[in-house]
Amino acid sequence: MSKQGGKGAAGKGKKPAKAGGDDKREDALQAVIIADYFQDRFRPFTLDKPRCLLPLVNIPVIEYTLEFLASNGVQEVFIYCGTHSEDIEQYIHESTRWSPNSAISPFSSLEFIRVSDATSVGDFLRDLDKRSLISGDFILVHGDLVANIQLDGILAKHRARREANRDACMTVVLRSVGEEPHRAAKARGITPVFVIGDTDGRCLQYDEIHPLMKDRRLLLDPSVFKHGSFELRSDLIDCGIDICTPDVLALWSESFDYELPRKNFLHGVLKDWELNGKLIYTEIFEDGYAARASNLQMYDCISKDILERWVLPFAPDSNLMHDQSYQKVKNNSFVESGVLVERGSKVLQSAIGKDTSIKAGSVISGSVVGRRCQVGKNVKIKDSYIFDDSTIEDGAVITHSILAGGVKIGANVQIPEGSLISYNVEIDRDVRLPTKLPARISAKTDNGQPVENDASLVGPGGKGAVYSVTADDSDSDSDDEGDGDPAQLQNNLIYSLEGLNISTLSVSTLASEDDYDSDEDDEHAGYLHAGDGQRERLSSFTSDDASKPDAFHGDAVNGLVDALRGDDNADFDSAKLEFMGLRLANNASDSSMRRAIAVAFTKRAAEMLTPEHGGLEPAKAAERVLKDKNGAVKFIKDVGVGGDDVKQQTEFALALQKGLVSVRGLEPSRAGTLLAALLQQLYTLDVLEEDGILAWWADRRADEGDTMTTVKERCKILVDWLEEADEEDSDEDEDDEDSD
Repeated sequence: MSKQGGKGAAGKGKKPAKAGGDDKREDALQAVIIADYFQDRFRPFTLDKPRCLLPLVNIPVIEYTLEFLASNGVQEVFIYCGTHSEDIEQYIHESTRWSPNSAISPFSSLEFIRVSDATSVGDFLRDLDKRSLISGDFILVHGDLVANIQLDGILAKHRARREANRDACMTVVLRSVGEEPHRAAKARGITPVFVIGDTDGRCLQYDEIHPLMKDRRLLLDPSVFKHGSFELRSDLIDCGIDICTPDVLALWSESFDYELPRKNFLHGVLKDWELNGKLIYTEIFEDGYAARASNLQMYDCISKDILERWVLPFAPDSNLMHDQSYQKVKNNSFVESGVLVERGSKVLQSAIGKDTSIKAGSVISGSVVGRRCQVGKNVKIKDSYIFDDSTIEDGAVITHSILAGGVKIGANVQIPEGSLISYNVEIDRDVRLPTKLPARISAKTDNGQPVENDASLVGPGGKGAVYSVTADDSDSDSDDEGDGDPAQLQNNLIYSLEGLNISTLSVSTLASEDDYDSDEDDEHAGYLHAGDGQRERLSSFTSDDASKPDAFHGDAVNGLVDALRGDDNADFDSAKLEFMGLRLANNASDSSMRRAIAVAFTKRAAEMLTPEHGGLEPAKAAERVLKDKNGAVKFIKDVGVGGDDVKQQTEFALALQKGLVSVRGLEPSRAGTLLAALLQQLYTLDVLEEDGILAWWADRRADEGDTMTTVKERCKILVDWLEEADEEDSDEDEDDEDSD
């Protein structure tokens, strides 16, 4: 198991060759897994374990990658290991499914390759070229891939292109965000930009943009225009699946300065395609799931997507590993055998591992808890990930954080959002950790030695100290002088620009359309929302003002609120003209307009509840905000909702809900009452139909977070009434049919 010396030693583990093996090898589908990323995004966790063995919904990440390859008929697998190579090899060899000696392994061979002096992915691939192990087309993936897509059709197209033109050397597999994007489609930070021929799918140029860039314009290579028509796409998920020919490895070997598959290799080969003559194509799939747990934010997103069954068959109750025993229970949760949940405690939209106990009064929501964990009384765990064998004592509060294995959290300790508590850290009772991000605590130093315990941080009986991480050069995707290192955007569990000396207004082209103004006190601010906010094709590449979409939101909301506050009963036409002018000037999307209108009307309605603005009851405030200005209702229907489609109505109802949740100082119960009044008024005024409101009620995004749920539940009476009315109408229709 130990790492062998020299530049690249191949690990043993190949099954005996079968008769006719040489002939079969030419046709065998091969895959290469990169299991070392030369990054520090998951430190301090990766001081103890490699990223590919960290648990993702209580399953080591590499399990998902191997299952993906097996489901696509891969026969030969090569795993490139770097740090923790012994751990990876031991894990595979002890696996009843993946061990090269296992009778049930789906692979004819599985080999480990260790390159002792590798410093980048490029070193791995240049080493692979020297070994001559690749006999034909192969699939290149990373060991943090989670995917359920089938590659049969894509492989067939790749081979057909190769037969037609030997210069077609690679196919990049991409996932369209789609109309109903999962969380992984909206993770922010570095955005890949592909320039693609719109008829043949050929990739013409690749670039990346991020919030720390000084110049956000994309400079198109003049050769792109020789191709004819093309699309510029920034709405694609790069899941890191490449179908390659051996020519790809030769290109890596010819350029020893290539280190990263995208920033260096893809960008460079496309830039010099006239010189090297090689063609790269893309295949964009619309259905299925594929994403990489390549940073902490993506780890969070993919975990939630698995819990919400976006990644079937990879759901907890599919029991992917042979020793698992998950069952789906109430509240959309999953528990293994031996889990003890005492009366008075709640488990909501979470997964709980085997032999874990949860005592009375505790609430676990949107979280994953590993095996053999002890959760005390009145503990609150929200949107967090607790690895195996951890102890959380009475009264502790853990919010949107990751706690590794063997961690002990004392009574009444509060773990602030975004914290990373590494293996075997202990925090003494009644300790309050600092809230400034990022909060990383480790019991080890970088060289594996125990840290000197910081009693001021973890308490007198605690164990651990602050772990400081410096972004590695291999994380950086920016070569421009003066640009910040975008790796800083991906080293935290929560997307945050704090401490980066940059205004949020300057990153609006990357922001989710669902994220409201940063000065609004939304309990979800800073989280990765799962709402309407799919990435749209960016419209600001040729503009020097990257702040336009956020400028639109602020100006649009303020203009509409001022118009609604006016004492006169003038028509709303002037406000509409001003709003549409702002929209055109900023090239704002439909979802941006919807959001601005919903925020403006909810802000004004909530304002009318306060004594200084009349102290109206919610029902009266809802009526006044809609009817006081002639044309306001028509404006909402034509521009805010934008049509009679149920989906459009659902999105507007959701935008109203989020707008009220974000109103500072408005109690959730009162916000819910006002929402019910607004929905009832809009229903009466024929702006929202019954189906649209019921679709909003059933939409899981309306339940994201305790505040959203509280606001929604106040609308139950209205929804019940609509459902009863629908049933009565159905009965009447049946009676009419019977009488006929």
